[in-house]
Amino acid sequence: MSPKIVGREQLSACSEQLRAAGKKLVVTNGCFDLLHVGHVRYLQAARAFGDFLAVGLNDDRSVRELKGPGRPLTTASDRAEIVAALECVDLVTIFPEVRATRFIAASRPAIYVKGGDYSLETLDKDELATLKEIGSDIRLIPFEKGYSSSRLIDQIRTFKES
Repeated sequence: MSPKIVGREQLSACSEQLRAAGKKLVVTNGCFDLLHVGHVRYLQAARAFGDFLAVGLNDDRSVRELKGPGRPLTTASDRAEIVAALECVDLVTIFPEVRATRFIAASRPAIYVKGGDYSLETLDKDELATLKEIGSDIRLIPFEKGYSSSRLIDQIRTFKES
């Protein structure tokens, strides 16, 4: 397993060290079930906002709750290893909840990033309250049209059936 994959406690300690050193921690989260170029561009753009990028990854159970039966296609440990292999990603933490509230509280980011398919109005209210309490800057990155894991899965199913 990659040394970039850490638990919540290690993430929290790293965050404290970064703040003490005057560095900006950028945080984002998601399922990252079937990594595609839209994910890579999103993570690279997120990293550009600060000095260090930590990615919260939903565990398998929470992905099923969010995406439905048959998902995730790959296990949390495999997804974490793949995301951690990206040069732009400094840390990955797997979390068991559907919402990232506890992950956000542990990381205490200077900047929190979500994709443009979200708005301040559609962000989870508990996550938003935690971000405001911490004083995090919230940045939305424009959505990469034409890229989605669900779309890729549908294409694979269509190809298999033909």
